[in-house]
Amino acid sequence: MSILFDGLSLGAIYALIALGYTMVYGIAKMLNFAHGDIIMVGAYAFYVALISSGHMALGIVVAVIFCTVMGMVVEKVAYKPLRGASPLAVLITAIGVSYLLQSISQLVFGADPKVVTIPSLGTVSLLGASISVSSIITLLIGAVIMAGLTVFVKKTRTGRAMVAVSEDKGAAMLMGINVDKIITITFAIGSALAACASVFYLMQIPSVEPTLGSMPGIKAFTAAVIGGIGSIPGAMIGGVLLGVIEKICLSIPVLSPYTTAVEFSLLIVILLVRPIGILGKKRREKV
Repeated sequence: MSILFDGLSLGAIYALIALGYTMVYGIAKMLNFAHGDIIMVGAYAFYVALISSGHMALGIVVAVIFCTVMGMVVEKVAYKPLRGASPLAVLITAIGVSYLLQSISQLVFGADPKVVTIPSLGTVSLLGASISVSSIITLLIGAVIMAGLTVFVKKTRTGRAMVAVSEDKGAAMLMGINVDKIITITFAIGSALAACASVFYLMQIPSVEPTLGSMPGIKAFTAAVIGGIGSIPGAMIGGVLLGVIEKICLSIPVLSPYTTAVEFSLLIVILLVRPIGILGKKRREKV
């Protein structure tokens, strides 16, 4: 039972990160490989605010605000000028932004990991299993955030505009939708979700370093592809599935050293069986 809860909480973290990938791809049609490093930025922002004030809540607010602004700045400076460029140029730029953020963080904070002291929330007994309170909080808050995002996309004017842009950018422009503004909002939301994920991640592994976001970012991208890149429910399902599989593999001594290999093998199998992902939709190209 504890393995299942830990897997679900880790899956919620991957899902929050994967939502940033899938939203940006669905609307801007680009793979933002710098998204994983926004997690690292959020972790450092949380770390600085925590040691400066001692208040965890303030650290979370600072991390969310800083990452949201960072995401908007990255979009304006690095990606907006390439709006009409080839996908390869955008991809190379995203990789460059990723290394730039890692290098800046290394210059500012150094290469050594910084220990983040987060108060222990203890454990509770559920159905005979000992479950950490942090895992329960991560799972519950992650579920609330993802449900809120779903309602936002389906029920609000901005959310419906995001759906319209993802379906047909040209038609959306003709209907009076400011596409550039919608893309900026998408980057802001994705970066805010990455900040939340960084705090939850630090609850499980309380240290931050310049390469913190690399592996979680890659795994979250894997989750987005498994669920169906561009699909918000797919990102949620893919993240939870990947998190549960990772915790199960880590609990089995024989499979533990090969956990990452098992996760990426799952990606290969799903792509072979269903190339568009679990909830992905086939898109017809109009000529």
